[in-house]
Amino acid sequence: MILAEISTGGIIGIVIVAVIILLIVASCIKIVPQAYAVILERLGAYKATWTVGIHFKTPFIDKAARKVSLKEQVVDFAPQPVITKDNVTMRIDTVIFFQITDPKLYAYGVENPIMAIENLTATTLRNIIGELELDQTLTSREIINTKMRVSLDQATDPWGIKVNRVELKNIIPPAEIQNAMERQMKAERERREAVTRAEGEKKASITVAEGKKQSAILEAEAEKEAAILRAEAKKEATIREAEGQAEAIRAVQLANAEGIRYIREAGADEAVIALKSLEAFAKAADGKATKIIIPSEIQGIAGLAKSVVEVAKNGAE
Repeated sequence: MILAEISTGGIIGIVIVAVIILLIVASCIKIVPQAYAVILERLGAYKATWTVGIHFKTPFIDKAARKVSLKEQVVDFAPQPVITKDNVTMRIDTVIFFQITDPKLYAYGVENPIMAIENLTATTLRNIIGELELDQTLTSREIINTKMRVSLDQATDPWGIKVNRVELKNIIPPAEIQNAMERQMKAERERREAVTRAEGEKKASITVAEGKKQSAILEAEAEKEAAILRAEAKKEATIREAEGQAEAIRAVQLANAEGIRYIREAGADEAVIALKSLEAFAKAADGKATKIIIPSEIQGIAGLAKSVVEVAKNGAE
């Protein structure tokens, strides 16, 4: 019975010791995740920097003193009062993007790195803004950001910190200056609106004038083409009328010539032929032709007829 009790107590003790040993061994195993580093101290002094992976430490004398994030971090600082070169007080809040590059320097370089960066940012900002006037401060954000980043990066390098970027989040001038700026912006917007409206009216006037000009040109061209067509039509009608009259005269002369030919074939004497020629000439003269070609035979007969008339007149006297 006593042996059984002793055996049970020994087993429990062995189990307890084993558990303690396992806990000690487990505490000596450390797994460092990605983008982190662990500062290892031995008896209070810096021993090593553990990076990503599994690591082992000596029990009781080694200690994982600090876990440091290697990711890029963002800190938004409260607005800081600054004074410009022309004695205008404004408030500016900044955003700092930084990254720890040396965990050892970060752990032992400064007591409170974030507070140190904030105070350094405020001091640097006052120095830079103090060299600029109000208008330059409002329009030179990129220059201010660059100067601050360079200055802070140099100052935080002994702390194992790299400043990647600095941004001026807000620039808050005094209320009276804000009101003046708003009035100026309103006047500028109204001026741009007036210019835009004037340009629109100008373009509209030009478009209307161009339309009227084009319409006048088209009307003139249409009138010109109509006049040309009317002249061509009148010319064509005159030609056709003249050709018709010529054709009629030619037909009459052909008919008379045909009649004379029949008279000749019938054996009429020259006097009858001359008489018929005079009749044909009289009919041709009754037409609307402005020019009439008189054959030489008819001219001779006309002269003969005139002589006969004169002789007749003399005999009567």
